[in-house]
Amino acid sequence: MTDRHSTPVHLGLPRPGVPVDEPRELTLLYRGPLASCDYDCPYCPFAKRRDPPEQLRADRAALARFTDWVAAAGERGDTLSVLFTPWGEGLVRSWYRQALVRLSRLPQVRRVAIQTNLSCRTDWLAGADLDTLALWTTYHPGEVTERRFLARCRELDALGVRYSVGVVGQPEHLAAARRLRAALPPEVYLWINAAEGLEYRDAEAADWTALDPLFGYSRHPHPSAGRPCRTGDSVLSVDGDGTVRRCHFVPEVLGNLYDGSYRAGLGPTPCPRPVCDCHIGYVHLESLPLYDVFAGGVPERIPARWPR
Repeated sequence: MTDRHSTPVHLGLPRPGVPVDEPRELTLLYRGPLASCDYDCPYCPFAKRRDPPEQLRADRAALARFTDWVAAAGERGDTLSVLFTPWGEGLVRSWYRQALVRLSRLPQVRRVAIQTNLSCRTDWLAGADLDTLALWTTYHPGEVTERRFLARCRELDALGVRYSVGVVGQPEHLAAARRLRAALPPEVYLWINAAEGLEYRDAEAADWTALDPLFGYSRHPHPSAGRPCRTGDSVLSVDGDGTVRRCHFVPEVLGNLYDGSYRAGLGPTPCPRPVCDCHIGYVHLESLPLYDVFAGGVPERIPARWPR
C-alpha cells in the first residue's frame, strides 16, 4: 500500500542529458483526493467510506485541472497515456466519466483507462472514443452478484469497450472466479491479484494459475532495488495537487506538473525500494518482460496476445 502521509522530499534537480523542453511520451498514473467507495470489501481500507462534500468538490476541481493540463499537452508536443487509480470508486462520480470521455477524444492521448468495480451504468461510454478508452475492472464476489457483474460485462461487449476483469485471490473467491472465467468471453483477460499478506502453497497457486497464466508475477514480490524501471522517466505518478513522483510507492517528489518543474527531474534511475509487489508498479520494471506481455495494453492490463 502507498503511504498517503509520507513527507515529500523534492528531488527535481536537472539530470544531465535530459532536455527539459523536449516533447515526451509519458504514462501518467493519476490519483486525486477521492477516497470513498460504494463497496465494503474487507481487504480494502477505503470500503464504504464517504467523502465529505468539501473533499468531493476538491476532487472534482483537481480532476478538471488535470484534464485541462492533458488537453494542453498537444501544444507541448507530448503524447500521453493516463491511468486513473483512485483510492475509491471513481465512475460513480460524473466528473470521472466526463473526464474519460473528453480525454479519449484528444489526439495526443494514446490510451485512457481507470480502475473500477464496474458498479456504475455504462451508457456514458457511447460518447467516448473506444479506440482510446479502456477499463480495468475488478469483480468483488462479496459485494455484487455474479449475474449483475456479468450483465455489466455484456454491456461493455455490446458497446465494443476494451476491458480486463480481475479478482483478488482470496481462497473463498476461487469458486466464484472459476464461474466467472467460464462465463466471460474467451477474449476477455481474467487477472488474479495475490491477496496481500497471503502465502500460496504450490497447489493453491496452481489453481489460480489455471485461471490466470500470469498469476506467477503477482504471487511473489519482485526484487527491485537498484534495478532499472521506467518510472521516473516515461511513467509518473500525479496527485490532485499536481505533485509528481516516480510512482505511487516512492514518496520523493520530482516536481509539480503544473509549473513544469517535474520535467527537470525526468530520466532513467534505478528503483530505490527493496521489492515491488503491486502490478501498477512492477509492470514497469525493465527486469521483467511485462511490456512485451502487455504491449498496447499496459494501462488497462490486457495482454497483447490473448486468448492464448
